[in-house]
Order: sequence, then C-alpha cells, then structure tokens
Amino acid sequence: MLRLMIVKIIRWLLVKLGRGGSLPGNIGLKMDSQLLSRFKMPKHVILVTGTNGKTTTSNLIVESLLASGMKVIGNRRGDNLREGIATLLCANSDLHYRVKADAVVLEVDELTIPRVFDQLPVSAFVVNNFFRDQLDRAGEMETIVRKIESVLPDYHGKLILNGNDPNVVRLADCAKQAEVLYFDVKQCAVSLSDSHEASEGKFCPRCGGELHYDYYQYSHIGQFSCPRDGFGRHEAAVCVESIDFNTQTMVVNAQTLPMFQNAIYAVYNCAAVLTLLKALDISWEYAARVFAEFELNDGRNETFMINHEKCVLNLIKNPTGANEVMKMIAHDEQKRSVLIVLNDNDQDGRDVSWIWDAHFDLLIDPLTECIVCSGTRAYDMALRLKYEGYNVGLQVEENLSQAIDKLCECPGTHMVISTYTALQQCRSILRRKVS
Repeated sequence: MLRLMIVKIIRWLLVKLGRGGSLPGNIGLKMDSQLLSRFKMPKHVILVTGTNGKTTTSNLIVESLLASGMKVIGNRRGDNLREGIATLLCANSDLHYRVKADAVVLEVDELTIPRVFDQLPVSAFVVNNFFRDQLDRAGEMETIVRKIESVLPDYHGKLILNGNDPNVVRLADCAKQAEVLYFDVKQCAVSLSDSHEASEGKFCPRCGGELHYDYYQYSHIGQFSCPRDGFGRHEAAVCVESIDFNTQTMVVNAQTLPMFQNAIYAVYNCAAVLTLLKALDISWEYAARVFAEFELNDGRNETFMINHEKCVLNLIKNPTGANEVMKMIAHDEQKRSVLIVLNDNDQDGRDVSWIWDAHFDLLIDPLTECIVCSGTRAYDMALRLKYEGYNVGLQVEENLSQAIDKLCECPGTHMVISTYTALQQCRSILRRKVS
C-alpha cells in the first residue's frame, strides 16, 4: 500500500506541474517488479497489439465500450510499454489496488507482451497485423511473432486475429486453449492480384510451402491458403463483405456500417473492434455510432488549416505504413507539397534502411509541386528521392520549424509525413500556424 501511495503522490505532483509521462510507473516497477500482478482487475481486460493500428483500434474499442454504458480506462495516448501501463493502473486504482472500471483496454507494444501477459488476467487479446518494423530494436518480424507465441499455450481467453495476415493466423496453432475468432475483409476496389510491396507472408508457417493468394489488400494482407495443409482456411466470426469508398460504408455480416476513414487499413481496425464486441456479446450499434463520429488525431491523418490551405499530418514508421500514407496522398488529385521528416532517435529506430523498401515513387508525379526533407536524416531522405528521379522542387532543411515554413510557402495542399519522435513537434508548430 505504501509503494502505491508513493507512486500516486509522484503522479499527482507531475500533473500539478503540467507533466505526464510514465515516470510514476517506472518508479513503481523499480520498487516492486511484480507491481502489475498486484492489481485487482475488472472482468474485461483487453489487450491490443500489432505493428500498425494499435492506437486507433484500442481507442475505437474504448469509445465503443463507453457508448455501451461501461466505465472504461485505457492508455489512449499510446503509452504502451510496461511503465506506461503501470502508471495508468496506479492512477485508476484505490490504495487496495482495486482498479475502478468495468473494463481496461490496453494498447501493448509487441515486445512488451511477454512482460505483461502473465501479470494481468487477460480476457481478450486482439492482434491486428505483423510487419517488419524497427529492425535494430525488434529484430526480424519472426522474432516478434515467436515472443508472442510463447505466451499463448496457457491462455484461456478470447483470441481475436486478423484472418488475412498469415503471420497473425499462425498464433492460433499455439493457442489450443483459447477461443479464437477471426476477422476477414473480402475482395474490394483496392484489392490486387499481386503485391509489389515489402512482404513477409509468402510461406506457410506449418509446412514451409509457398502460400497461394486469391488477392492482396496491401503488403501481405489478403486472402491466402496453403495448398498442402490448408493453413489459412477458417470461418470468420466477422467478415467485411463489401466496401463502398464513395459513400464511406461497409457491409459486415450483412449489416451496413459507416467507416471512420476511407482507407483499407481503417476497415481492418473496424473489423477488429466489431469482432471484440461480438465476443463480448455487445451490440454493434455502439460501434456504428463511434465509427460515424470518430476523428483521427495525434498525427493520424490529422488536418490543420494554415493560410486557408489544408495541411494533413501523418505518422510513418515502417514501409507498410508509409506505403498506405503515400497511396492516400497519391489518390488525392489535387496539387500538393510534401514535407518528409525522418528521424533516427531510439524511439524511431536507428536503422533507417526501411525507406528503401517504401514506395516513395508514389509521390513523384506532376501534382507534387515540391518535397521538403527534414529531420536528423534529412539528407538520407533526399538521396532516396533523388534515386527515384525527383530533382526539381526538392529541398533540404534540417531545422523543422524552418522546414514547415518552406512547406507553407509552396503551392497546393500541404502534406506532412513524420517519424515518431518528430510528430509532436510537428503538431505543435502546425497548431501555432492555424489560421
């Protein structure tokens, strides 16, 4: 009790000073390495992990459960390491470690899953996708998948898996005691017969044979199966049967629902939420309400009006996520100017070789008036674009504030693409410029 009181006091002081962060949880874990296991958790403890879309999916889950009348807590700002989770639980419990909520929804970093899974009574575990990401920190994707597989043999809860990602589907083979529910998305207007993107889903994890794809949605996400052993064949609990990008609606299990964003990866986020609600026997009407009103922020297609021109900010951190952002930019048939901010700090990943696997060529067309490169690896980014043949309109400005000034001087819609550690600084500068 004394340790928890100390952590609460530290957090109270930091809040009074206008500071947040995970310091209270960090101190709490240093005093008690088993701190997370001390908490008396509610019935619903929901973990969300995966390479892309964790924050959005977990926030959609929080909003849907709140709409259903539950009291819910979650790490909405993405503090997804052990320290951030400990801080959240300490802040929302009494001195007897009782968490004051009906449900706890936690976005959890992939590498952190083994460090928290056995200390929390997880009732539902949602896995979005796995892509190659931050090689210097996480290693190859196979390393991450195996770490998550290691926690599943004794798991008895609900396991909600993206049925169109073979690297996610393989988790079911290790979770014999779990209730597995899949979500799938059928072929749609953006589906392709072949994929030319960085892809880690080519071979069957059971027999090693080559997987057959009926179609790809993006990267290795799509409808697949193994001709030898049937890996990939399953019955989906939730199936997005069709998508209308003109009306921004989708048909799911014969119900027409709104989409919060007109993008294929957003459809998968929605499908994950709907599968969780189905597993909890909660009506989809609450999710439909959330999907219709949900606004992305914090660098996820966040929009600012600067000098009466639209400026859109997006986070990128790996080839797959970057490709989807660039597809969205290329799909807009308006003239645009682009700022790419590439940092290589610890939280970004020191290895920036991933930029050579991303399709920055999608930006190279007559509608792109200029591209400004900034960040600690601005010249690496400029070199990458030069290799794509882009010379006219290419500028380098390492100072971020001056780079944004240069962007705003360029014509057309302004697009800012930023890696993680520059994102909040970009937001702060853009907010000050809002007209």
